[in-house]
Amino acid sequence: MDFLQTLVSIFMEYGYFAVFGILILCGFGLPVPEDISLTAGGVISGLGYTNVHIMFVVGMAGVLIGDSFVFWLGSHYGEKALTLPILKKVLHPERFGKVQEQFKKYGRWVVFFGRFMPGLRMPIFFTAGTSKQVGFVRFFLTDGFAALISVPIWVYLGYFGAHNFDELMRWVRNGQTIILALVGLAVLFFAFLWWKKQRKNQKAGE
Repeated sequence: MDFLQTLVSIFMEYGYFAVFGILILCGFGLPVPEDISLTAGGVISGLGYTNVHIMFVVGMAGVLIGDSFVFWLGSHYGEKALTLPILKKVLHPERFGKVQEQFKKYGRWVVFFGRFMPGLRMPIFFTAGTSKQVGFVRFFLTDGFAALISVPIWVYLGYFGAHNFDELMRWVRNGQTIILALVGLAVLFFAFLWWKKQRKNQKAGE
């Protein structure tokens, strides 16, 4: 709660620019929870300092630019970039190898689910760039689609909970679980539609 209040105080003073800058730095590996930053942006909107809909756009832009930079770093410099101090701390060779294996198995789906995994986003997005299995356009669209799920949840959660911090923090603590549950339900729904279509095609071919 103290950390959220600290971010809210900073954002109240500097507005959209502070939120945008912090989110980009989160993509670079700044040890600040992206989810809390987005929630804090929503809080200052709820308190009347900014417009919540503009804050949502700013949040999306900050998230996608930060993620794209990490992807670009991986695609242009490859494993050489792992010598950078900021990457050495979060992406040691063992973790890098495991993420590479996941890309070989699941491709861009790793990018999609990586957006919902705090602490693993940067390693996953960097490896997406080095893997050469996901082009930038596909990466951007996949990450953008995932961000359209997570970003508004955090921003509007902060907006509606701005006047009740205790209740807000309870929702923030459960927020990641709720988002993953929603994503899981969406995946099951689309898997069901795909299965239903396959069965229909099989019957048509008989």
